[in-house]
Amino acid sequence: MFDERNAQSLTGLFLTMFICWLLSENRRRFPWLLALGAIGVQVGLVLLLFGIPAAQTALRGVGVAVDGLGASTQDGVRFVFGFLAGGPEQPFAVSSSANLFVFAFRVLPVILVVCALSALLWHWRILKWITQTFGFIFQRTLGLRGPPALATAATIFMGQVEGPIFIRAYLDMLTRSELFMLISVGMACVSGSTMVAYATILKDVLPNAAGHVLTASIISAPAGVLLARIIVPPEPVEKREAFELAEEKTYASSVDALIKGTGDGLTVVLNVGATLIVIVALVGIADRLLGIAPDVGGAPISIERILGLVFAPLAWCLGIPWAEARTAGALLGVKLVLTEFSAFIQLSKIGPAALSERSRMIMTYALCGFANVASVGINVAGYSVLAPLRRNEVIGMVWKALVAGFLATCMTASVVGAVPAQVFGGG
Repeated sequence: MFDERNAQSLTGLFLTMFICWLLSENRRRFPWLLALGAIGVQVGLVLLLFGIPAAQTALRGVGVAVDGLGASTQDGVRFVFGFLAGGPEQPFAVSSSANLFVFAFRVLPVILVVCALSALLWHWRILKWITQTFGFIFQRTLGLRGPPALATAATIFMGQVEGPIFIRAYLDMLTRSELFMLISVGMACVSGSTMVAYATILKDVLPNAAGHVLTASIISAPAGVLLARIIVPPEPVEKREAFELAEEKTYASSVDALIKGTGDGLTVVLNVGATLIVIVALVGIADRLLGIAPDVGGAPISIERILGLVFAPLAWCLGIPWAEARTAGALLGVKLVLTEFSAFIQLSKIGPAALSERSRMIMTYALCGFANVASVGINVAGYSVLAPLRRNEVIGMVWKALVAGFLATCMTASVVGAVPAQVFGGG
């Protein structure tokens, strides 16, 4: 039943829209109908995916598939790296199997394999059909024109820069509001390859982790559209039009798709690994500098403690109990300043005494998006190639898009928190 915890989450739903309204370029043009439509789509998808037995079975199937994909990936990793990839056969005594989890060998290879499989599914037109279906849904329910609707759908599965590739020929013709919306949605969602990686990280601490991560990326797209439209309202000249999938990504054969997909995946793996090393190192430098100051509250000052205090009120608005809000707020800060990878890794290490299962589920939705400082550079670089004539325009709006993308995942978490626990099988 709906209770005070669900009502608490509604606070976050209205807060995220209010913050974006304060940042709006035209506060008199609030998209009321879009707000109702976007929230309705989010709630409808949650109820559909978790409230219908057939859909629940499908989500459990996704979890089984992710587990099988992870195990199969480890077969390949152990073939190349041997005992370094973990496994039962170790040349030394193992006091805890958890110590065998190495990010470079357990998570990054999954991204590589999923990128190759995505290319293969695209060549077989399976992923293309799924993208077109979601594009049609977004066009009809969110009032988007054809090309932006298609790019929004593609972004869910392909990534923040890869999605717009499929409407590359249209990018120079998009309105400023539509361009801002694409950047914001890109930061609000994640790619198919990282979805599997996040599920791999969380599978031991969150029931049906794969289902939640998949749902999070899908339903954050309408939130990203809404908040972007609040900040940069749509222009009256926008009209609906039919859309066609631009053939920007083609493969000569299945083997060609696997080879090129592996190459693309290697680029993603290197970028993710290098970014994590550099940003975590920079935070380490900052923590050491802050450590020079006297202790506060019996503990040294750190970036994580500061972020926990700053974002604790926001975490409470999402539906997190106040006793857990500082821990959850720190995760939100880590996601924004570092990356969602760092935040998910920390979430997987937090025990049930610090975060309840409901709070862990809400935070999974809040963290599942590319809205972090590193993505600002990724978007500027990506759109400079895709739409060079609009580079300065992108630079001028990318930081606002970061805010919209960050708040979009928070809005999604609020919607999930407002849904009675019985829908997810809880008490």
